[in-house]
Amino acid sequence: MSLKRNSVRSLPWIASVGAILMALVASRLAAAEPVEIWISSQQDKIYYEQMVRLYQKEVDSDFTADIKAFGFREMPDKLAIAFKTQTNTPDIVQLDEVFFGMYLQDETPFVDLTDRVKAAGLDKTLMPQRLELFTHGDRVLGVPQSLSAIVLYYRRDMFEQFDLSPDQFQTWDDLVSVGEKLAEDNQSFLAMDPSYFGILLRQRGGHLFDEEGNVLPDFELAVDTLDFLSNLAQKRIGLMPDRSSIFDPVFFGGDVANNEIMAIIGADWYGLDMIQQFSPELEGEWGIMPLPAWIDDAGNASIRTSTFAGQGLTIYKGSPVIDESWKFIEFVMTNKDANAQRFLQGNSFPAYKPSFSDVRLLQPQPFFGYDSMGQILVDLAPDVPRVAMNAKRPMAVFMIQEGLLSGLMYGEGDARTALTQFKQQLESGGGPPDDQQ
Repeated sequence: MSLKRNSVRSLPWIASVGAILMALVASRLAAAEPVEIWISSQQDKIYYEQMVRLYQKEVDSDFTADIKAFGFREMPDKLAIAFKTQTNTPDIVQLDEVFFGMYLQDETPFVDLTDRVKAAGLDKTLMPQRLELFTHGDRVLGVPQSLSAIVLYYRRDMFEQFDLSPDQFQTWDDLVSVGEKLAEDNQSFLAMDPSYFGILLRQRGGHLFDEEGNVLPDFELAVDTLDFLSNLAQKRIGLMPDRSSIFDPVFFGGDVANNEIMAIIGADWYGLDMIQQFSPELEGEWGIMPLPAWIDDAGNASIRTSTFAGQGLTIYKGSPVIDESWKFIEFVMTNKDANAQRFLQGNSFPAYKPSFSDVRLLQPQPFFGYDSMGQILVDLAPDVPRVAMNAKRPMAVFMIQEGLLSGLMYGEGDARTALTQFKQQLESGGGPPDDQQ
């Protein structure tokens, strides 16, 4: 038998083997596990399920994802267990910038995205003050989803009742003047929350940490800010909720429903999510305006916004599908519809600058009395202050939330002593409270 004839006879066998190999490869691909995405709220889970379908439609029809939703405070616990045991680990993690700081003390578990972010142009198209929140040193470890600009949400119906207008609140002195008159009628103006300390300090140009890691570098400004908040409560201009938090749903069923307060300080996501979710009966009765400005000794006015919290997307270092995870993240961050839907579905206002001109984000909103939240946020966006990320920042935020402000609201202690102890505790080390380890 000639070599040529033997080769010809072997062709069907080779073809058969090739077909089998191709079938095995196809089977492997079909059996590939989906990208595991961990999300910190049920509302975000719904959004990302829709984004997966949009990605399948526009980019990769074979892409699949398993999306799990955990509570805001539950997420760090779940991550700690997964990272420690190396079992059931996620690929993509949606993480709040406050909790993100917890992973900067040792070797970070997240992928360095610096080159990928630059290649996608996100270093130019994302708001820099938000991208910095997920940057450690010169490494970008996550991408921000929300602008998290702070505004003042107010009750239109109660403003009408007391013959008030947003134009009357140009400065914090204006707010105090109006608030004192309201207090004479047993009406509190502003709901209080411990988060306001950091929010108002940032509005004034102060910081919890500076770039070198110093705690309260603007100490006297911090004391003055905390004193101001304490005085609001003492004068009954501000009202501390029963559970000392505007983030507790009970606050809406009590203080808000009973008309005990007229305004709340909150980020874009607070109005889109919590206010709309927990006070749907007040649709049309809420309005939005910038924060009142601080006036310094020279007569200069501060910016009229600030920032607090906000989530970003990270990729776990041990993920076997890093490239696939990044492609999905890049799509969600840059796709026009993905950015619009994040806002329209009540999640947050995007930090992606090209989306600021999308008319869907700028339309007047019936829930807020036809104010255009989007336009207000776009106008405020350039002034959103930078926040120096620090590994101790989660501890600082928890200390503030859990007691730094609450005692002062009820006339216990003084701001200087409280902040001196706060500063000393942070400088001496320590870590997050036990339930946040």
